[in-house]
Amino acid sequence: MKIAVAGKGGVGKTFVSATLSRLMARDGYNVLAVDADPNLNLAYSLGVDHDVADSVQPLSENEELVRERTGLDLEESLGPVFNMTPRVNDLVDKYGLNAPDDVKLLIMGTVKGGGTGCMCGANALLRVLVQHLLIQRGEVLVMDMVAGLEHLGRGTARRMDAMLVVLEPKMKSVDTLKRIIRMAEEIEVKEIFAVGNKITREKDREFIQRKMDELGIPVIAMIPYDVSVADADMEGVPTIDYDSDSSAVHAVDNLKQYLIDRYKP
Repeated sequence: MKIAVAGKGGVGKTFVSATLSRLMARDGYNVLAVDADPNLNLAYSLGVDHDVADSVQPLSENEELVRERTGLDLEESLGPVFNMTPRVNDLVDKYGLNAPDDVKLLIMGTVKGGGTGCMCGANALLRVLVQHLLIQRGEVLVMDMVAGLEHLGRGTARRMDAMLVVLEPKMKSVDTLKRIIRMAEEIEVKEIFAVGNKITREKDREFIQRKMDELGIPVIAMIPYDVSVADADMEGVPTIDYDSDSSAVHAVDNLKQYLIDRYKP
């Protein structure tokens, strides 16, 4: 099962990604969680020790790795010729972190800016790595993605089972979702689903359902606003560990079961 989780910053996609990964692992699946968001918060949300998470350099910023695998220095311009198909099959084992419930975490990062050697070399490395993760590895893959979907190309995206777009009951969140949908359709993502989050009242639920009906996007989960999520964040621990009876975690558990029933990994 290959799942991408996208959405506007602050909507809770990292909470969904981390909780979904932990719950899948508790069900006995081998899970690889990939942080492809520039904010790099997935490690904390999974429960990786903060000192360990803070010491890890994202692959996209690892100058030595980019130079070794592509032949291009991060400081070089677009001029030099470099390897467009770098070797990546050892990167999960070499750079992956162990998270609670035996989830494996890879802090991939994203490419920042354009017209630089960093974009050229690191982007080639990340694109080939994503292809490897989607095509050649057998784990359940949960990818916490930046809204721009920079790492996905047309052929790669076809290998993804589904993209979950997390949104709040706000028009700005819906507008971001529309942009993500357009990009996802252009690169031929198989299925796009909406996940409503931070639902406090029936009006919130109705708003998301109405907007998604207009766009033809199925809503497969409505996650209630849960103060435990904010309290857990204050304590620096995952919600799944802070409150075992969290209503938000229960909603993600229902989402997990929907995905298992649909894709039967």
